[in-house]
Amino acid sequence: MTLRLDSLGQRYGEQVVLHGIDLTVPDGQLLCVVGPSGCGKSTLLRTVAGLQPAYEGSVSIDGTPVTGVPDQLAVVFQDYGRSLFPWLTVRDNVALPLRRRGLPRAERREQAERILERVGLEGAGRRHPWQLSGGMQQRVAIARALVCHPSLLLMDEPFGSLDAQTREDLEDLLLEVHRSDGATIVFVTHDIDESVYVADRVVVLSPGPASHPVLDLPVTLPAERDQITTRGLPEFVALRAEVGRAVRGSEPKAPAHPDPRP
Repeated sequence: MTLRLDSLGQRYGEQVVLHGIDLTVPDGQLLCVVGPSGCGKSTLLRTVAGLQPAYEGSVSIDGTPVTGVPDQLAVVFQDYGRSLFPWLTVRDNVALPLRRRGLPRAERREQAERILERVGLEGAGRRHPWQLSGGMQQRVAIARALVCHPSLLLMDEPFGSLDAQTREDLEDLLLEVHRSDGATIVFVTHDIDESVYVADRVVVLSPGPASHPVLDLPVTLPAERDQITTRGLPEFVALRAEVGRAVRGSEPKAPAHPDPRP
């Protein structure tokens, strides 16, 4: 599924958030979007998802303009605690999107159990989200997004509130899913190292207002990645430095303080 943004702009009232964004994400690519806090990364995802219309320009998927939430699209949010229904079991949370397809309850639950096993939650289906750790809850949210086999997966800082070890485990899970499913993925993060580790390509946005891309960088690391080996490669260090320079170079400079000495 190919995603295309043409002269995309977005605003809230008189405040311009995004302006003049031209991007094409080819079928099967994992694109990471990085930028300073408040630059409109989440707004960009919501616009791509059809949750809010573009103020100017257009979003299209396989040549079809996005005018609402497209089929074959799934979103994983950062706030997994609020995106899961606490009164439903883990299995029923994951099976929820399958109701739209009119599948019998037994088949929905069977598919949910299969995807839970895939994300490392075998045996957790009868529990409730509040009985799980934060990392396990985010695995449930990922399983729910994957259960319908989306062609376009949007992820809004999904690992931002997790501890370092859990975050690395879920980064590797994302890479496994991407290799096996081949979905087009747009992944928003504020973590520079994470963006380089998981991405095929990194786009850095400028600070707001009117955020726009200031770097569009292909990631040339080997497809098979390892948390220790990959992060120690000279290529990884060089790419991380280039993304870091772009992010820091686009951040607003602190105002100079006058010399207090006479």
